[in-house]
Amino acid sequence: MSILGLKKKQPKTFKVKVSTMDAEMEFSCEVKWKGKDLFDLVCRTIGLRETWFFGLRYTVKDTYAWLKPDKQVLDQEVPKDSPITFNFLAKFFPEKVEDELVQEITQHLFFLQVKKQILDEEIFCSPEASVLLASYAVQAKYGDYDPNFHKPGFLAQDELLPKRVLMQYQMTSDMWEEKITAWYAEHRSITRDEAEMEYLKIAQDLEMYGVSYFSITQNKRDTELLLGVDAQGLHIYSPNNKLSPNKSFPWSGIRNISYSEKEFTIKPLDKKKEVFKFYSSQLRVNKLILQLCIGNHDLFMRRRKVDSIEVQQMKAQAKEEKARKKVERQILAREKQMREEAERAKEEMERRLFLLQDEARMANEALLRSEETADLLAEKAQIAEEEAKLLAHKAAEAEHDRQRLEVTALKTKEEKRLMEQKMREAESLAVKLVEQSERRLKEADHLKQDLNEAKDAERRAKQKLLEITKPTYPLIAAYSSPPPPTGPESPDMTVDMGGSIRMDFKDSDMKRLSMEIERERYAVDHILSEELLKNEAEYMLLSPCVCVCVCVCVCVRLEYMEKSKHLQDQLKELKSEIESLKLEEQQQAGLYSLRSYAEPPYIPHSNVRNTQTY
Repeated sequence: MSILGLKKKQPKTFKVKVSTMDAEMEFSCEVKWKGKDLFDLVCRTIGLRETWFFGLRYTVKDTYAWLKPDKQVLDQEVPKDSPITFNFLAKFFPEKVEDELVQEITQHLFFLQVKKQILDEEIFCSPEASVLLASYAVQAKYGDYDPNFHKPGFLAQDELLPKRVLMQYQMTSDMWEEKITAWYAEHRSITRDEAEMEYLKIAQDLEMYGVSYFSITQNKRDTELLLGVDAQGLHIYSPNNKLSPNKSFPWSGIRNISYSEKEFTIKPLDKKKEVFKFYSSQLRVNKLILQLCIGNHDLFMRRRKVDSIEVQQMKAQAKEEKARKKVERQILAREKQMREEAERAKEEMERRLFLLQDEARMANEALLRSEETADLLAEKAQIAEEEAKLLAHKAAEAEHDRQRLEVTALKTKEEKRLMEQKMREAESLAVKLVEQSERRLKEADHLKQDLNEAKDAERRAKQKLLEITKPTYPLIAAYSSPPPPTGPESPDMTVDMGGSIRMDFKDSDMKRLSMEIERERYAVDHILSEELLKNEAEYMLLSPCVCVCVCVCVCVRLEYMEKSKHLQDQLKELKSEIESLKLEEQQQAGLYSLRSYAEPPYIPHSNVRNTQTY
């Protein structure tokens, strides 16, 4: 047979992508496969035996539909994409999860789907119930709470609460985590399967759990309503209230359900009750409603019958599996307890070993310290003997020094007496020097007074000189000037008719004052130098008080000499100023004489007469 013939006989296939709540799978399906073939393949792949709760859902335009098991896949209104995408979800919900859900995989798939519906707010849940459900979800994911491992912030990446609950209260994520952790800590020793089952037990009591809602309108009045289909029956809701139904039709009270195009009819079992009719927007929606009604009604009737052999086998196997896991958990818990006890015993033994080691170490250290102490005491004894010998030698030397000091003390007494005598002489000398310094100070004050008088005389002389040298006409000055003053304090002054002025200042007083100052300075220097040279050797032995007195006297002498020198300098300056004034007067007198000789002044007759009259 040729290769082309083999290719023609190979069946045509198409790709399918199936997404469960925790995995994604891709299959290659034959064109002639029906929906049941694909559904069974998925169930075998994930190991699911409770297949009557689930189905393959796909999206059609603005709504969804379930894959029909008795019809080929490609003949249905599935998307034409490649691969074709289906969602493996729970189509029907049990009335009591703890009685109907047998396999762990079934519980896990229901747990994931219900959790997603609560977080997506498809199922309304109060904040308190949301926190409790979140704590069971955390227990199923992380196991038992361990404060050493589960640090604050370990739930930051997990989505555990609906956004509506988070927005309803002004609480931070840390505050929500603290509330969830408080409940989570109480679920210790609960396995993952048990935590998921507890989650479903709480969720099945919620009003919107397992309800599929459809928009409908009532007959003739076109009133918008909501139709809810669940495991209990059919319910009619207001558009803005999905929690409390306005009217309910339990499966046990429904005789027949049918639809004709968009019209849907519910016939109660009691013929006296009115038939309820409503209209849907599309024919496809009526088909979907009827499909859900048939499936839920079949499960409703099935629950009230004896379980089939398959279900009984599954329940028996699940019971055995739970018993086996329980035994394993007990064994594991016992082993864990034994291991913890062994670890505690080991820690206790290690602690005792450490204590014994510490005691042995301390005993060894005490022994070493005692040996070191013995060696140290032996060394101290030897040192004490050497010190005793040294002290005996020092005692002999001390006795010798004592005798020498006694001899020295006798000499010291004589020297002390001589020192006291010299001290008294120095004190008397200091008193004399102080008296001389006071006398010299008084003389300096007298000299200062004489200097002040000389300055006053100089100032008066300058004043008179300025009055004489004022710029006036010669003849007016000759006739109008008063006679020159005569006295012991004024200098000699003569004025001739030619206009020349001659002044003779007497500086005998100044010379006499300078000579007296020099004599005083020489006398003081001579006396002090003689006294200092004479008693230089004695000053070296004076007491501190006497030395201070001598220093004071020297300072007074130096101050007196400085003042005398300053007074002499002032006298020299005064003498030089007087000499300069004399020189200026002589120059002015010569100038006046030359002018009078060269140009005799012209004096009108009337002026002369007036002058004489004056």
